[in-house]
Amino acid sequence: MDSLITAAAHALAMGDPLGALNRVALREDAPALALRGIAMAQLGDLDRARALLRRASRAFGPTEAVSRARCIVAEAEIALVSRDLGWPAKTLDAARTTLERHGDSVNAAHARNLEARRLLLIGHLDEAGRMVGEPAPTPLPPALKAARQLVVAGIAIRHLRTKDARAALAGAALAARQAGIPALAAEVEGAGLVLDRPAARLIAGGAERPLLLEEIEALYGSDTLVVDACRNLVRHGGVAVSLATRPVLFALARALAEAWPRDAAREALVAHAFRGKSADESHRARLRVEMGRLRAELGELAAVSATRRGFALAPHRAGTVAVLAPPTQEQHGAVLALLADGEAWSSSALALALGTSPRSVQRALEQLAAAGKVRWFGRGRARRWATPPVLDFPTSLLLPHPLPNG
Repeated sequence: MDSLITAAAHALAMGDPLGALNRVALREDAPALALRGIAMAQLGDLDRARALLRRASRAFGPTEAVSRARCIVAEAEIALVSRDLGWPAKTLDAARTTLERHGDSVNAAHARNLEARRLLLIGHLDEAGRMVGEPAPTPLPPALKAARQLVVAGIAIRHLRTKDARAALAGAALAARQAGIPALAAEVEGAGLVLDRPAARLIAGGAERPLLLEEIEALYGSDTLVVDACRNLVRHGGVAVSLATRPVLFALARALAEAWPRDAAREALVAHAFRGKSADESHRARLRVEMGRLRAELGELAAVSATRRGFALAPHRAGTVAVLAPPTQEQHGAVLALLADGEAWSSSALALALGTSPRSVQRALEQLAAAGKVRWFGRGRARRWATPPVLDFPTSLLLPHPLPNG
């Protein structure tokens, strides 16, 4: 490898894309095309970067499998940044295998980090944890250590393990300082803000107050039956009942929890669950049916009993009942929570991450855009959605996530 290529690669490793371009901008050989592609990616021109990397991959000869694999890894990183979550993961896995087989452990570790970050975005936390949990075959450069620790912190935050998250973020911050890359240090600092701002509201006894993630973790570990309006589940101890696909039942559970220890009037329950203005006989009949279904769903967590005025919630073992609600009353909060990472998402990537239909996501985005909460750029399949620079309320509790299991 000639000296200009070596110098350009070193500049890119230090986060200096302009310095790299000064050395290889006029060259058309495969290594120069690859470095130009990475430089353009660091400068934010992702389409040009993707085109250059594909040209480089085609230009490498049949004996240069490692170089082609590195181009694939770089293209996968561009796909991740542009939130093209449908990019073929098997292609990245094959590239990582090639790199490992040829002894390029650093780039193989980078590929593993990218796979883990993608899994984290779509809520596959156990798989992401396995990806970063395997020991690295060689000491990692500081930048890769920071990226790895960011994934570890993200998994811990989603699982509400704030002590583990702070430890991982501290490790990421140290590695970012050692790497000397300002953009990486800013990313680590931004990730840490999640732990220091309200993530939800606690509603109990007719009062409400904001909660940090550490306080939410403590709430889940307490003797409280929690009706979680961020994840649409009811939980006490290690038992969690999801009502995410039963919106009427969850609306009733939340109304009963907000009224606890008193009962909730039938008129209020009808308004919460059925959006009815008055409880006529048909509403009362449906309410009885839905309460029976809720009683069956809650099972060992709580009983639902009828009173003269309406219905009351009676936890079996919990000492108190509380509702955990998003920081503000916001429609389409899960979409906003994903967009809160500051990247530009396609509607198809949002649908993949949320596990819902693209049309449902598109309707949500159109409503949020009309309210000025998101903005878009591009046309057709190239359209991307992002939040304005000042975010209203991101909360990690609204991100894709499996049910907590204690």
